[in-house]
Amino acid sequence: MTASNGTSFEALGTLWRIGTGTGHEPHLGAPLDDDTLTAVLARVERFDLDWSRFRDDGLVARVARAPGIHRLPVDAPALLALYRELHAATRGRLSPLVGRSLEQLGYDAEYRLRPAGDPLPAPRWDDAIALRETPEGLELETAKSVVLDVGAAGKGYLVDLVGDLLADRGLTDSVIDAGGDARVRGDRSMRVALEHPADPTKAVGVVELRDAAIAASAPNRRAWGDGLHHLVDAITGRPVAEQAVATWVIAPTTLIADGLATAMFLADPIELGAHFEVEWAMMSRDGRWRSSAQWPGELFTEGDRT
Repeated sequence: MTASNGTSFEALGTLWRIGTGTGHEPHLGAPLDDDTLTAVLARVERFDLDWSRFRDDGLVARVARAPGIHRLPVDAPALLALYRELHAATRGRLSPLVGRSLEQLGYDAEYRLRPAGDPLPAPRWDDAIALRETPEGLELETAKSVVLDVGAAGKGYLVDLVGDLLADRGLTDSVIDAGGDARVRGDRSMRVALEHPADPTKAVGVVELRDAAIAASAPNRRAWGDGLHHLVDAITGRPVAEQAVATWVIAPTTLIADGLATAMFLADPIELGAHFEVEWAMMSRDGRWRSSAQWPGELFTEGDRT
């Protein structure tokens, strides 16, 4: 999905496109002014410093170096609350503690892209970390050294945070697209093409978004060998078997949509969709679809609504 004209930049390994508008404009295509763009880029940099697994100067690196108590940034409660809920809904298979599992598979800060040995299960949540609310904010206590990885929902959450920043500046009508994780805010709807997981020049469906978010997930988005990709089962430390090639989730926020698009590979999509009250679609290897009964769009191949 793209905004007409608007502003674009590279961040977090993907292309971002942002368009804004007013009630008098037919499209959300106005670019950001220089001051607002500077604020957006600073917010993106702050999030990357706090949550990136590929930096040695941020929160994730400090947590990994030694067990102890760590003050978390102000955006942490919503992000980790969703992870806690997804962890329970997937019976422990989705976890923010899979950083070392991914490093073991070769997806590390040096991009070795070669496994270092047998798959490494992630630490059990309750054995490894505890979260505490304090008057100063949320604290993370680690009983052992852990490597956080919020890749399942982090980019989607940042889309929401950037949208909040724009809204605080009076830009309440906006569209933000970060590599396919997108949110439309305001009263106008946008028609969104669903990218084919194997060919980004093709669409496999379309949906209409109005004041909502959509996110997609696919194993081949970050793959580096036969059966090696970023969608990891925390219990086994292994990449999930690819019964599906792509998922899409529509939700009120991009945080929820992004997290659920990943979780759909790790638990029953019908149960997840009902529990989180989201609409979803899943494409299998043979091109067939499954989707929620109220999926608000058109899918171009055969499928079942459940």
